[in-house]
Amino acid sequence: MTNPRPRSGGDEHTVGTDFHRTLDDGRVECTVCPRACRLREGQRGLCFVRAREGEQIVLTSYGRSSGFCIDPIEKKPLHHFLPGTPVLSFGTAGCNLGCRFCQNWDISKSRETDTLASAASPETIAAEAARRGCRSIAFTYNDPTVFLEYAADCAEAARELGLKTVAVSAGYINPAPRAELYAHMDAANIDLKAFTEGFYEKIAFASLTAVLDTLRYLVHETDVWTEITTLLIPGHNDSDAEIAAECEWIAEHLGPDVPLHFTAFHPDFKMRDVPPTPPSTLKRARAIAVGAGLRYVYTGNIRDPAGQTTHCQGCGEALVVRDRYRIDRYALSDSGQCAFCGVKLPGVYEGQAGDWGPRRQPIRLATPS
Repeated sequence: MTNPRPRSGGDEHTVGTDFHRTLDDGRVECTVCPRACRLREGQRGLCFVRAREGEQIVLTSYGRSSGFCIDPIEKKPLHHFLPGTPVLSFGTAGCNLGCRFCQNWDISKSRETDTLASAASPETIAAEAARRGCRSIAFTYNDPTVFLEYAADCAEAARELGLKTVAVSAGYINPAPRAELYAHMDAANIDLKAFTEGFYEKIAFASLTAVLDTLRYLVHETDVWTEITTLLIPGHNDSDAEIAAECEWIAEHLGPDVPLHFTAFHPDFKMRDVPPTPPSTLKRARAIAVGAGLRYVYTGNIRDPAGQTTHCQGCGEALVVRDRYRIDRYALSDSGQCAFCGVKLPGVYEGQAGDWGPRRQPIRLATPS
């Protein structure tokens, strides 16, 4: 994917894909995700950014973003991937899920092309990330599944400059496009929204089974470093039984070394009547996960140094002590071995931790005309 993609209709922001098929009734079906939107001429899929033009489905948001920002890598969240380093983060618009609690709804649910105010080529994005000292680029804010061609091209441009790439995704994607997208990624955080089909069907308008398939694929069939996040929503996915079932599944099917992040919900979008997640819920969930045999379990969106500290599974020492996005202690070798007993900590480590800290730096970035 290092060569420019074929463009359709002379629109510099529209890119053809192979992820579609023509049906007997003349409609064209998008095959990127299990939603399988079947479109007539001029129609868009539920994600809004994939549309039918002629006999193909095109990505209408290619080369345009809802904005760029340099974040700490821990904000993705990734705790075992280049700790302390800055990551250039961006998204586009639209999403292939319909989560009623979406915390980025102004981007992911946008139906206005004005949201895509920033334009940049993959090469420009990669060059800017390198110039600003970022170690990676993250496709986030909305799901890279729906803009996978743009994400893959950016990843190739980043790789040429020695940068790594991160997908922050809900994991709701079909096998062929999944293989295409993640062939270009170095790390992923998959948002496991709950552990019941009922929640996915009624609140996320998707399928748990498809997401679990993505997790198995990433952990067992790729070299993509993978972490998981579950946003705990009071009264919806925070029961002891559901948390235990999720953690037991992870331990059995993915293994105990896959990091799991429990994060706090705040009222937003169409669930403003639900209260924020109490810190006690996150701490309870973490205890359940540790009891199920998971070795690296974290809390997020609250201040909880104990729940954000990484311990060595060999000697028990605190190896990475975090206070939100600040690293207060780092006791790992350049390649990730415990400084006390030498046991390798699972993850991706290249040198000592960075010192980016909690800063969040919006940037303006555009392709020169």
